[in-house]
Amino acid sequence: MRRIMKFMKKNYKILVLAAIASIALWSFIPNIKKEDPEKDKLIMELLAHILKIGHFSPVDINDTFSEKVFDKYIDAIDPTKRFFTQKDIADFEEHKQKIDDYITNKDLIFFELTQDRLKLRMKESQEVYADILKKPFDFTENETFNADYDNIGFTKNKTELKERWRKQLKLSVLSTVSEKLKIQEKDSLAEKKSTSVLEEDAREKTKESLDEYFEFISSELDRNDWFSMYVNAIVEQFDPHTFYFSPENKDKFDMSMSGSFEGIGARLQKKSEGVEISELISGGPAWRGRELEAGDLILKVAQGKEEAIDITSMRLDDVVKKIKGPKGTEVRLTVKKVDGTIQIISIIRDEVETEETFAKSSIVEKDGKKFGIIYLPKFYISFDDKNNRDAYKDVALEIERLKEQNIDGIVMDLRDNGGGSLEAVVKMTGLFIEQGPIVQVKSKSQKADVLEDRDSRVQWTGPLVVMVNNFSASASEIFAAAIQDYKRGIVIGSKHTYGKGTVQNVISLDQFLRNSNYGDLGALKTTTQKFYRINGGSTQLKGVMSDVIMPDRYTYLDMGERDEKAALPWDKIAPANYKTIFPDFNTVIKKSNERIANSEDFKLIDENAKWIFDRKDDKLYQLSLVDFNNEIEKSEKELKRFKKLDKYNNGYTFTSLPYEKALFEKDTILKEKRVRWHEDLQKDIYMTEAIEISNDLYEFAKNKGVANSNDLNSTIKKRTKG
Repeated sequence: MRRIMKFMKKNYKILVLAAIASIALWSFIPNIKKEDPEKDKLIMELLAHILKIGHFSPVDINDTFSEKVFDKYIDAIDPTKRFFTQKDIADFEEHKQKIDDYITNKDLIFFELTQDRLKLRMKESQEVYADILKKPFDFTENETFNADYDNIGFTKNKTELKERWRKQLKLSVLSTVSEKLKIQEKDSLAEKKSTSVLEEDAREKTKESLDEYFEFISSELDRNDWFSMYVNAIVEQFDPHTFYFSPENKDKFDMSMSGSFEGIGARLQKKSEGVEISELISGGPAWRGRELEAGDLILKVAQGKEEAIDITSMRLDDVVKKIKGPKGTEVRLTVKKVDGTIQIISIIRDEVETEETFAKSSIVEKDGKKFGIIYLPKFYISFDDKNNRDAYKDVALEIERLKEQNIDGIVMDLRDNGGGSLEAVVKMTGLFIEQGPIVQVKSKSQKADVLEDRDSRVQWTGPLVVMVNNFSASASEIFAAAIQDYKRGIVIGSKHTYGKGTVQNVISLDQFLRNSNYGDLGALKTTTQKFYRINGGSTQLKGVMSDVIMPDRYTYLDMGERDEKAALPWDKIAPANYKTIFPDFNTVIKKSNERIANSEDFKLIDENAKWIFDRKDDKLYQLSLVDFNNEIEKSEKELKRFKKLDKYNNGYTFTSLPYEKALFEKDTILKEKRVRWHEDLQKDIYMTEAIEISNDLYEFAKNKGVANSNDLNSTIKKRTKG
């Protein structure tokens, strides 16, 4: 562990040296007010200095950089293009290639200009929407609204801007009316209201929601909030994982890292149309509800039975505040699903169930053979107390328990595993090989460190299948890549994993100062290192390509790191010294590919993926009630042919291990969780193929003369010594 911690701290030491060298610059500082611009200038200077010295791959701060910052920042403060006009943008563009100079000279002229103009335009917008919402909308008119905010331009003048507001508001009211009418049709007990009454109610609620939003903007957001947005438009040009935390947001970050919170259990990221679900936290209420999934776009948020609030223009922090809440309260999310349909999902907030974030296992039988399934949602570890649970120890324990049941193969399920501890993944990979390199980690301008498994013991020597998907990231990719490079097992799943091959450190800005009365300046999370496979290739951007690719809903979409504009590139360094265990698994892979190609279910999944891809850019909405409902009905009709997939059942029986069964008598909640998990596994076509491949791998090993553990153990030892 000391060796791992040593290289993890290496780049941090560079930053500390930079701080020492820079003390002379900021040693004598006057007493300044909390929101004084001089403090903002200092923050900007510190960030530029730290990034230049400490970022893994610093970029040139020049005119091209300025243009990218400009576009990012304008998009951040007016994502739906309903505040600024082309005249405003023309005024701003006079500064478009000067932001690099402003950073160097600590000049806030561009930030001040945009902030003052935004405040003015927001005030004007309140008058605009109030005027529009006084009059009924005519839902018989044949008109459309283009919500492709990434590609539509800013309006030419205020007349066009008001028209854009009108159509946006009409769409919002229309969707509410359509929803209410459907509820009335389906619920015989619901109060029946005419379309005109529903339209008036919806307009009133829309105005209330907008009034609340603008009241929040004016009363809750201060200069520091807007300045953080400007600063992050700058630092995020270095890479997507570099981020500035204001003092308040740093506290929130620390709290989130502790894992203690109440809410729905989902990680979010801002998109132009709304807020996207990037990950569901295993065990959380959203995960348990089964309706919300990664890739869904949140458009509106409602508290309990209150009317939904449009959140498309809100900052991410503000949306999070509305979604989070006390345990036991209800939040209703209006979401645009990955397939383009609109759904309202009700979730009861709760604490994230910590137990469900730990490793768990199950057993399934096929053709007289037993296979163990280990699900690992993240690579957790406790640096503070080594007696606490960690992924390596828990997986090792599950393997021993499975071996007691005489299993013939293991499926390691790392789907949706976003990563975690580097130490845990290095040790865990060592459970499947004797000794050897696991991953290479490179700091800026330094030779790569090779992290090795030095334990000669091999805990599992039999067939191994590793399941991944688009959301398997970081440490998950290290494990999958090492198993793949050693040819120790077969990696199956999505075409590729997420592609996050970088390491971040959180650096407090306060450590660069002394004798200061500024107070807390916040912190910078910045990329300081990069992961490389033992074959020399990076996991960055490309991720890990599966040996067996199984179609899923995201097959034709660019999911993961490659969807980020400022992502660091893929590259390659010299390989580590290692030898493969088996020559290849070509026969097993070929059989799997044939099964997938001949499967009607996988064919239907692929058709669904193509349908989703074809609809991904469809952001033109009909604004007549008839046409709007017809579009919804058309989509729902097309979706019906994919509903067959919801009824899929592989017929396998999944059973808990004896130690868990003994706990069920006293812990009925644990029993219910396992029943639910096993039901999900029965409906999981990807797990079906994982079991088939495990069976084929067993036969493959048997044909190679290494079907039993002792023979395979000997093979692994001979091959991994290097």
